[in-house]
Amino acid sequence: MKARAVARYVRMSPRKVRLVVDQIRGKSVNEAYGILQYSKKGAAEPVGKTLRSAVANAQVKSQDSGALVDIDDLVVRQAYVDEGPTLRRWRARAQGRASPIRKRTSHITVVVDAKEF
Repeated sequence: MKARAVARYVRMSPRKVRLVVDQIRGKSVNEAYGILQYSKKGAAEPVGKTLRSAVANAQVKSQDSGALVDIDDLVVRQAYVDEGPTLRRWRARAQGRASPIRKRTSHITVVVDAKEF
């Protein structure tokens, strides 16, 4: 039983978020929580929030179907980051010129599923 959560328009570049997402892909949910809790990366916070949302979605989905799922039996099946829209800003430079600043956003997707025994 798959459950997913998507965090959209996260104000962090996809390249930075992918470093964190790559660490939790394929891990059990409890192991992923531990990795995110002790990660020094700033992206660990929005990824952890998305993971908690996916687990909550799995619990609600299992209650609706009647078969309760245990958090210990959940695994991060898929986790990926897509690029969101880029905010374009301008920074003043020498001699009246301007150079662009690109403020990138990310869409984080986490899919959890029950362990296969």
